[in-house]
Amino acid sequence: MKFSTQVKPISYLKSHAAEIVKEISESREPMLITQNGEAKLVVMDVRSYEQQEEALALLKLLAMGTRDLEQGRFREVEDVFADLDKEDRE
Repeated sequence: MKFSTQVKPISYLKSHAAEIVKEISESREPMLITQNGEAKLVVMDVRSYEQQEEALALLKLLAMGTRDLEQGRFREVEDVFADLDKEDRE
């Protein structure tokens, strides 16, 4: 994640909350909040957060699928389609 100009101290967050909300909502760029010179928080707009959560959910599904393949828990595509065809005929 890139925080080139979006790094602000917590005092800035406290005194400019409304401005920060407007800025982040428009730019959709996250802001890193520091306390005593250390990174403490990332503030981001809801739409970006939801997209990030969806992407993480997809990555988890991919990881689960990869693990299933590695452990031999899969069926050949021909078998799956044959079963679907059989169900359609019934």
